Amino acid sequence: MNETPMRVCAEIDLDAVRENVRALRARAPRAELMAVVKSNAYGHGAVQCARAAQEAGATWLGTATPEEALALRAAGIRGRIMCWLWTPGGPWQEAIEAGLDVSVSGMWALDEVRAAARAAGRPARIQLKADTGLGRNGCQPADWAELVGAAVAAQAEGTVQVTGVWSHFACADEPGHPSIRLQLDAFRDMLAYAEKEGVDPEVRHIANSPATLTLPETHFDLVRTGIAVYGVSPSPELGTPAQLGLRPAMTLKASLALVKTVPAGHGVSYGHHYVTESETHLALVPAGYADGIPRNASGRGPVLVAGKVRRAAGRIAMDQFVVDLGEDLAEAGDEAVIFGDAERGEPTAEDWAQAAGTIAYEIVTRIGGRVPRVYLGG
Repeated sequence: MNETPMRVCAEIDLDAVRENVRALRARAPRAELMAVVKSNAYGHGAVQCARAAQEAGATWLGTATPEEALALRAAGIRGRIMCWLWTPGGPWQEAIEAGLDVSVSGMWALDEVRAAARAAGRPARIQLKADTGLGRNGCQPADWAELVGAAVAAQAEGTVQVTGVWSHFACADEPGHPSIRLQLDAFRDMLAYAEKEGVDPEVRHIANSPATLTLPETHFDLVRTGIAVYGVSPSPELGTPAQLGLRPAMTLKASLALVKTVPAGHGVSYGHHYVTESETHLALVPAGYADGIPRNASGRGPVLVAGKVRRAAGRIAMDQFVVDLGEDLAEAGDEAVIFGDAERGEPTAEDWAQAAGTIAYEIVTRIGGRVPRVYLGG
């Protein structure tokens, strides 16, 4: 625990990460679990969370970019690591030499990874991604036969090893959405074709966090869990973290910079969108949109100060915002909890998402680099 009060800090409870991984493994007992640690582990710290997830039984780690995956290797993280967001000219050879699993969605990527494998003198571990309906990355069904055929040929020549076939849901966080069944059927069809043509993957996977929690028929050999690892519900429609058996890992705190008394009719922050109704106490929270606090939650963002949840008064600025304490008292240096765990009576990332008109994924991921991470349970 940090003994010197900080302007603002994000406390990351690694025990919560471990508990969440164990809870997710229990939801998919016949599948392996990938902990997705992309975007600095959704703002929580990739290396620390990767280690905690592995300690709790995650057998795979996932990142978006190869650079993220290579950074894990450079930090000494071992085991299976997959990365999937590639652009032409990417660090294919470095990924092959680091033993990473790389995703291939089209012929250009297969061509580049084969060339890199020849340069590295060892086969590349590749996973073929099928676009079953999300419409982002992945190979369309119309192009699947060409990609599978070329991958099987590359495996025969010794430049690649096809270790996986995978896809990603568009609407698994919307219970009952018709696309879920359509995508699952398409995945089964594309997987069956690949296997008929000679692909024998180590892992088959399509389940993300919401599918892991609610759709056991999607679990196959591996589930890819991202936001749920960090104790955030993938969607309010699926339930709160506590209802899903999860515990938030991040608590964002600040030390009040100032508390002062102002008269009635006093404007607060830029534009004077908030004006005091009576004499009151204002508390200054020294965190703003440069730290990742969403400006469009101005007037609505909740903060726990002096024992009560209050709303940001007026505009959230780059480095600070104000809360109106009314008749309540506080002092400079007192703690303000911007978000944390509802079970402790604190505002949550989901509360801020509702206030900002976004999703909780964005709230935790956007917490900036100038906010120190303090690790508990390490």
